[in-house]
Amino acid sequence: MTIRFPDLPITSKLPDILSALETGNRLILSAPPGAGKTTIVPLALLDQAWLGGERIILLEPRRLAARAAAGRMAALMKETVGETVGYRMRLDNKVSTKTRIEVVTEGVFVRMVLDDPELAGIGAVLFDEFHERSLDADLGLALALDVQGALREDLRIGVMSATLDIDRVCGLLGDPPAVISEGRSFPVSIEYRDRPGTVKIEDAVTAAIVEAHQKEAGSILAFLPGQAEIRRVAERLEGLFGENTRIAPLYGNLSQSEQDAAIRSAPAGERKVVLATSIAETSITIDGVRVVIDSGLQRLPVFEPASGISRLETVRVSRASAEQRAGRAGRTEPGTAIRLWHEGQTASLPAFTPPEILASDLTGFVLDLAHWGVTDPATLSLIDRPPTPALKEARALLLGLGAVDDQGRLTARGHAMRGLALPARLASMVLAATDDGYAHAAAELAVLLTEQGLGGSDVDLDERLRRFRRETGERAAAARRLAAGIARQANGLAGAKAKEKETAISVGRLLLHAYPDRISRNRGGRGRFVLANGRGAELPETERLSGANMLVVADLTGKAAQARILAAAEIDRETVEAERPDMVTRDEISGFDPVSRQVRARRVARIGAITLEETPLPKPRGEMAARGLADGIRQLGLRELAFSKAGEQLRQRLGFLHRSLGEPWPDVSEEGLIEALERWFIPFQSDVTRFEDIKPGSLHDGLMALVPHELVRSLDQLAPTHFTAPTGQAHPIRYDGTEPVLAIRVQELFGLKTHPSIAGGKLSLVLELTSPAHRPIQTTRDLPGFWAGSWKDVRSEMRGRYPRHPWPEDPAAALPTTRAKPRGT
Repeated sequence: MTIRFPDLPITSKLPDILSALETGNRLILSAPPGAGKTTIVPLALLDQAWLGGERIILLEPRRLAARAAAGRMAALMKETVGETVGYRMRLDNKVSTKTRIEVVTEGVFVRMVLDDPELAGIGAVLFDEFHERSLDADLGLALALDVQGALREDLRIGVMSATLDIDRVCGLLGDPPAVISEGRSFPVSIEYRDRPGTVKIEDAVTAAIVEAHQKEAGSILAFLPGQAEIRRVAERLEGLFGENTRIAPLYGNLSQSEQDAAIRSAPAGERKVVLATSIAETSITIDGVRVVIDSGLQRLPVFEPASGISRLETVRVSRASAEQRAGRAGRTEPGTAIRLWHEGQTASLPAFTPPEILASDLTGFVLDLAHWGVTDPATLSLIDRPPTPALKEARALLLGLGAVDDQGRLTARGHAMRGLALPARLASMVLAATDDGYAHAAAELAVLLTEQGLGGSDVDLDERLRRFRRETGERAAAARRLAAGIARQANGLAGAKAKEKETAISVGRLLLHAYPDRISRNRGGRGRFVLANGRGAELPETERLSGANMLVVADLTGKAAQARILAAAEIDRETVEAERPDMVTRDEISGFDPVSRQVRARRVARIGAITLEETPLPKPRGEMAARGLADGIRQLGLRELAFSKAGEQLRQRLGFLHRSLGEPWPDVSEEGLIEALERWFIPFQSDVTRFEDIKPGSLHDGLMALVPHELVRSLDQLAPTHFTAPTGQAHPIRYDGTEPVLAIRVQELFGLKTHPSIAGGKLSLVLELTSPAHRPIQTTRDLPGFWAGSWKDVRSEMRGRYPRHPWPEDPAAALPTTRAKPRGT
């Protein structure tokens, strides 16, 4: 078969490419956008002897790119799509018995290899735009390498990319030949327009488009982070340019005809302004574009395993993406790329966009691995290891859905779920509905939830499903056909046990089998809900569903603490208990009520973190009551406990010894005592249900219980409660600081020639010497030094203030006293 290839940079590299795949079975090809790799390489392989008439599979990251690539290759062969070149994707297939090159989306290929591990009839698999590092691309490559290594040494695998981390990919593939091609040589001038933080991105992009439209010729391609920004820019541009310039949005939720219109060349004499997401970075050609305006932003999904929520996050593009975007301006002639950031910021951009495997919900990934017979992803050839928290969350969800067993192996239900080509939650929902005779309704809902934009954007899924069923248009019709096929398949997997019912079923009832952890209940205040998984979520008060008592949430975004509900359906408690009785738990529990400050018992019905009802029970006694009070201490702190003076002093003494000597002297700080409530508090409370009834003596006894038996005798020696003065009076010692402190009137220490100490003389007391009126006059750690030094000044001042008390010149030789001098002396 002779094909006349256009003069593209990749054409000169064809001998190297063909030689590498003739002598080996792996190839890496790095070529920038416009080099021709997507269309020229598959066509060049068609007549190779090693292919033996088998098919070539070309993987593309998006449906738009797959259709465009198939269309260009078919045009080069002067054929229509579906003959030698066809495509296969969700909702749309154009292949025939003549098809030798199949362009497929990455998810379709994963299903192909899982369903046929030998890849019978396929001679080569080419992974195009691999640098985008989607989860399906990573898994598809790992599975293809597994097939090649174990079953099909003759299978050729090529990894092609515009910007590739070649070293890592080469290492994964065992250092195969790497062919590097240059792109078109048309120069692209880079200009920078620093956007102040106060300027909205849509305003900055609009201004740049207007300026470029005035100064430059040709069509304009502007990159924005998402659909919402594209709509706002389109609104701002409406009516600005006249009839000769068309504004063309381009994003994933548009219909096929709308996407095709956006990438089609503008008619002669007309210009086009294409407003696109990252969908236009690679794989597709938009002829006539010579000006690119790059917002420098993209929207990426981020999965939070702790909440089970995937949220879209707006982040800066990578340097690789910025280069690809700029390159779009030089595909057919010299062009200009305008970047809406400061030039100095380019160096700080990440080198590549983070791979999806590091920030995705891995439920489908783990289910596919289980079908492949793999429970540990480390056994596969993956460039990046999936994060452990996300793997753990995925396994827990699949176990709860009955898709895998405790060992992570696929169950019969898991096998049936995989057969439906739906996300695991939705597959579980369809199978459950099939058993009740509602396979078709569930399949329609599943397609609605996986194909954004169908049925509108209403939060209420009952309303969206009604609109979807009435919706006209090519995409809606294809989606309904897909739903019908899924329903037939589900009935086949279930053995047609249940006849399809004609009665309606609520969306909420269906969703219970997909999102049981997202059953939610109003928590006070319109639009405020708490989910069964313990997370909070909100709806605008203007939404109809914001007044509902209970919902099942199918989609939400935002951080776990402030999640926003995007799609949900109303449900009632009776339906939950009838459909998912396993979700409702009934327990008799006791706990501390902070309002009444006492322990209460109640019978509680719950769905996860949602309390459905509470029934009061008689007050608990004994250990149950003590545990309730312990919970109260955890909530309110130790300040609620009325320690006696002896108890407070004991705590100070033990705290001092713990700080000075460490273990095994107990930690009696607030944190330490709260952690040890099981040891010192609960065993010493009997039939007490209120803080006010706790006896101070029980707290003292509890603290003593923390002291190891062999140390009890040492307590009074190392940290005595009192110091006996030369007068015979006992004075309490304070242990609330880093050193023990004794506050004492100075007259009681007369005659003492050594400094007071404890612990067998090893530890000196800090003396707070006071006047006869107990007012401080001196603090000292050296009593003899005080007598010999500053006593003279103290004596001089104090004699006049307290003349009836003794102030001897030599206190070390005087008699201690607690009394004043007799009258007349």
